[in-house]
Amino acid sequence: MPAPPPQSAPPTAETDAKLIEVSLSRPERFGALFDRHHEAIHRYVHLRLGASAADDIAAETFLRAFRSRARYDLCRPDARAWLYGIASNLVAGHQRAEARRYRALARSAEVTDVVSHDEHVTQRVSAAVMRPRLTAGLAALPPRDRTVLLLAVCAELSYDEIAEALGIPRGTVGSRLNRARRKLRSFIDNTEESS
Repeated sequence: MPAPPPQSAPPTAETDAKLIEVSLSRPERFGALFDRHHEAIHRYVHLRLGASAADDIAAETFLRAFRSRARYDLCRPDARAWLYGIASNLVAGHQRAEARRYRALARSAEVTDVVSHDEHVTQRVSAAVMRPRLTAGLAALPPRDRTVLLLAVCAELSYDEIAEALGIPRGTVGSRLNRARRKLRSFIDNTEESS
């Protein structure tokens, strides 16, 4: 009986930079980058602009990334920040729609009657009460501060990744993030006091 063929080691995952580099000669390989990051980019855009824009903006993000892949800095193994930067630039074109959406969410949120003894229901009510305040506060933030805050909170990017995504210094990320948090907290506190 012949010996079984030797088992090959499982392939190591290619870095994003390697996928992009290979895609320059084999464009179909860019699909692996899409598969790897599309869900996160889509979720981020959905949170920023809503379901109606998420499909188009996420697709446009990858189309622009594909078209500009020859300019990608191959020294950066992870392309997340680059992709979030492209998505954020596309979202910036929709800033007015985003602010309108937050204002509409703030107006439309209603608190339902709740049984007070149920902890789960209490948590849902707290979220329902905070939702209009939070969305109105987000709408009131300057677009640059809102973008930094949402990249940190929704996309869970680090300061360095946000700086790379937006092409701004790390210190600017910190100041915008602190300012956004402070303004949002103040907005929510002032709204609670006037209720």
